[in-house]
Amino acid sequence: MRIAMIGTGYVGLVSGTCFSEFGIDVVCVDKDARKIEMLKRGEIPIFEPGLDDMVRSNVKAGRLSFTTDLADAVRAADAVFIAVGTPSRRGDGHADLSYVYAASEEIAAAMDGYTVVVTKSTVPVGTGREVEEIIRKTCPDADFDVVSNPEFLREGSAINDFMRPDRVVIGTESERAREVMRQLYRVLYLIETPIVFTSRETSELIKYAGNAFLAMKITFINEIADLCEAVGADVHDVSRGIGLDGRIGKKFLHPGPGYGGSCFPKDTLALVRTAKDYGSPMRLIETTVDINDRRKKALTGRVAAAVGGVLAGKTVAVLGLTFKPNTDDMRDSASLDLVPGLLAAGARVRAFDPEGMAEAKPLLPPEVAYCADAYAAMEGADALVILTEWNAFRSLDLARVKALMAAPVMVDLRNIYDPREMTERGFAYSCVGRPVAASGTAG
Repeated sequence: MRIAMIGTGYVGLVSGTCFSEFGIDVVCVDKDARKIEMLKRGEIPIFEPGLDDMVRSNVKAGRLSFTTDLADAVRAADAVFIAVGTPSRRGDGHADLSYVYAASEEIAAAMDGYTVVVTKSTVPVGTGREVEEIIRKTCPDADFDVVSNPEFLREGSAINDFMRPDRVVIGTESERAREVMRQLYRVLYLIETPIVFTSRETSELIKYAGNAFLAMKITFINEIADLCEAVGADVHDVSRGIGLDGRIGKKFLHPGPGYGGSCFPKDTLALVRTAKDYGSPMRLIETTVDINDRRKKALTGRVAAAVGGVLAGKTVAVLGLTFKPNTDDMRDSASLDLVPGLLAAGARVRAFDPEGMAEAKPLLPPEVAYCADAYAAMEGADALVILTEWNAFRSLDLARVKALMAAPVMVDLRNIYDPREMTERGFAYSCVGRPVAASGTAG
């Protein structure tokens, strides 16, 4: 079997590499010649734990290669995966499918013999039908099937998610295409991974419904955290108490600054727009989107409250800029709201992130001071904000932290530390949804 993977972004590069690990010949295609040259040199343009080693080993084994020549890659392929970006379209929230459509036309012009065209990109319901129409119009005599095969990769653990997934979803009503997909995922079938065959439309909706539900779950526990703060309850105990119910489950019940990243923000918006277009509005998801946006915009106020209400002239250390740990992805990160908000309020911002600072610099205001490590960021700071729960921030030398700061004020937006211990150590500590004892020594 031979695969052409169109797009070497997060989904395309991880998926193509993992398929090659299965023993399949994979050619990854991208129009960006600079990126392709980087990959050929073994340089990985994204940060994902374990990906660099897996890319290099499969390139060395001859199963994985990179090219800008889409036509050549497609002609030799049994299956062509479309893994290009589908960002939110400005103005209306719809998924921008222009890259998917362009790839479909190019694939149609290059196909030679029976080919399975697989949409791996996250696309609205009905996109598979549109891809099929584009290919048929471009090449009326083409022998092909279009399949939906959504990805369920979490940044930071994407390789494990691909190699040991909860399930594989394949949308097609063609037995011929099913057999090709069975062969591609044979390794997972052998370890008894559930493989769900369904219609294209159902497969496309499964992806959006799954992400929207998880986003809603995060937003729910964030609102419960706000109520906990008002009534003096502990959101961690609430989360554990409800998460032990097998109908609910404990995952995605961790309060914080709001969801971000490459999937939840754009997928919830796209689902809302699709639902409206079909006359079946999704009020729960509309509210989820609104609450999450407002939560991130309110972060500056949380920090201001921790320093007495006035940020002007204060120095704030921000630890973590990416939307989650183990990635350099800045898309819809809470830092994109918090950092500009702090600066607009007159604060000085010193920041550190283990992997995300190069990505952050073009997205954040130029006034931000980027530091070599966490301790450098907190030198002379009036407040320390933990925004991303990198492991490096979980075991800070608290005595050193207190000695470096101008005032021992910590705003822990990920609830990494224990409120009682922080108070006993003399910190003015605030967190999300947990009661904090008053401290008389944090002046």
